[in-house]
Amino acid sequence: MKLLIVDDSMVMRNHIARLSSDGSLPEVEIVGLAANGRDAVAQARRRGPDCITMDLTMPEMDGEACIGELARLLPRARILVVSALSDKATALRAIRRGAHGFVHKPFTEEQLRQALRELMS
Repeated sequence: MKLLIVDDSMVMRNHIARLSSDGSLPEVEIVGLAANGRDAVAQARRRGPDCITMDLTMPEMDGEACIGELARLLPRARILVVSALSDKATALRAIRRGAHGFVHKPFTEEQLRQALRELMS
């Protein structure tokens, strides 16, 4: 399972990468780290990820716009929103655009791993 991690925070990108590659999810291969939606779309075109973690609040192209673009570009890819925005309207908009799940920041290590496992099944 090829994973693309999208978040404008380098700390958060690295945190998700560490949790995804520590051996607890052996089927995950991280194929890219993107700091904004434009970079995410470019990397997705080159690397064809199966799964994407997506922040919503980012510069250059926000997560909602990026989800829509990625859903058109890679309709089989599974998108997990990982965001501090927790209201139901935001989550529903992300789902309507093509997201498959939502994890609220801050999250526990197990919450993220479980969400990724569910996304991959």
